[in-house]
Amino acid sequence: MPIYWAFLTYMLLKPGEENREYWFMFSGIDKVLHVSIFAALAFSFIAAFPKIKFSYFFQIILIYAFLTEIMQEEMGLGRSMETLDIVADTVGCLIGYWTYKLLIKRYF
Repeated sequence: MPIYWAFLTYMLLKPGEENREYWFMFSGIDKVLHVSIFAALAFSFIAAFPKIKFSYFFQIILIYAFLTEIMQEEMGLGRSMETLDIVADTVGCLIGYWTYKLLIKRYF
């Protein structure tokens, strides 16, 4: 999990690049990516610490989301803070958490 967290931090804070058009790109793909990566982060976090209270878990993930967005804005590397990214991060966090809980309830 620490390796994923470090990789995620790097990817969220690396300098922005010009948007290139690829066959798989569509409007809003960045929000889908935010939901996906935060769902994976939340899933792995709750799997690593299954006894953590939901409120602590949620606060840790959201503080991380806010800090990465603030750092994107402040570092001046071509990235900017977007409120909808934080919303997507929150949705991803909840999806990852409830997916883990559903799988545990169903299979264990």
